[in-house]
This record gives sequence, structure tokens and C-alpha cells, in this order.
Amino acid sequence: MKQIHSSFEEAVSEIKDGATLLVGGFGLCGIPENLIKALRENGAKHLTVISNNCGVDDWGLGLLLENKQIDKIYASYVGENKEFERQVLAGELEVELVPQGTLAERIRAGGAGIPAFYTPAGVGTKVAEGKEVRVFDGKEYLLEEAFTADFSLVRAYQGDTHGNLIYRKTAQNFNPLVAAAGKVTIAEVENLVEAGELDPEKIHTPSIYVNQLIVGEQEKRIERKTLAQV
Repeated sequence: MKQIHSSFEEAVSEIKDGATLLVGGFGLCGIPENLIKALRENGAKHLTVISNNCGVDDWGLGLLLENKQIDKIYASYVGENKEFERQVLAGELEVELVPQGTLAERIRAGGAGIPAFYTPAGVGTKVAEGKEVRVFDGKEYLLEEAFTADFSLVRAYQGDTHGNLIYRKTAQNFNPLVAAAGKVTIAEVENLVEAGELDPEKIHTPSIYVNQLIVGEQEKRIERKTLAQV
């Protein structure tokens, strides 16, 4: 049985200044929103964050940006956050943009214990600056290093007391990868059941990757509303 926290404040209490975080989610879907809110209250500064994107101005990782808690972020998409733009232009935030497939593979490699790999994505662009390039079968490839982190924060639809996790739909895009690549993985779950109640064939993250659990409801905000007149 894994450690089950009684409060989100307790769950993030070990995250201190200078920590590196892997954060699951895709847009605002499947983000560990309650852990992020608690981390804002925790106040840990000088964080390095690895995530597909950085939320919006008033939700998700955007809350940490607004509170000046993030020093550097690795992400593949940053287009929905005006404060993000302001901090980058003002030199307050260091950003490394990573092609989305490369980002996913760097996280997956970290979880698998693979230190680096070669990929054709980014060859001949700014992504390639300062990186080793090798030729395989006449084609150039970049050497990309794996991502790992002090803490991984993920959001799951279901979990059991052993730490096995199931994600729903788009939340499967990054959460399973993130869960495997952190030294300490904290899982925020909507529904917690006893060990043995989950169908083994439906488990996305096995318990070996999960250290701590907490139950929390999800607000499920929409990143950008699109309305059409019928």
C-alpha cells in the first residue's frame, strides 16, 4: 500500500526551492490541478518544469508562472498564456521549446533508463543548436537527452491503494510517460479503490512507478471555448 495523503498541502510539502518537476496533462486535460494549486500555496521557487504546455493565465501551471515560481520550462506548446509571453520577453523566464514527439520520447526514455537517443526532428533548425548530429544511412539525426525529475505530478481517473493508475482519453497522452520518469511520483486520482479492484488489462501505470496518492475532484476547465451558432 502506497502513502495516501490527507491533504494536497501535505502531498507537495517535500517539494522545495530549486526542484525539477515533470507535470502530466495535455492542454488543460488531465492536469494535476489540485497539486498545482497546493504547490502555489507551498511557494517553492526557482522551479524547473517539464510539461507539454504551461496552462493558461489563471489555471494549471499558469498559476505558478503568475506567482513567479518557475525559472525554466521545457515545453512543446506555449500559445495560450499572456503572462508566459510577458515573462519570456522580459527575460524573467528561460524556455526551451521541444518538438512534441521529441518531448514525449525524452520523457519516455527517462522512465525507461535510456540516457539519450537520436531523432531527425529539429535537424537544421534552432532546435539543433549545440547538439551532436550524426548521420545514419545518409540522414542526419540529433542527439537528444532523456528527461528525469525530482518529482512527477500526474492526474488519473482511477487508482488503487497499491498505486496502479488508469487514465481517461486525452489524459493518456503524457501522464503515463511522466509517471515513470520522476524520482518521486505523486498521483492525484479522482476515484481510489482497494487493491485488486482494477482490471489489470486496463492499467496504464503500474504501481512500481507511483510513490504517493491523493484523492481529488477535477474542475475540468476548457482551454479555449469555441461556440457555433446552429
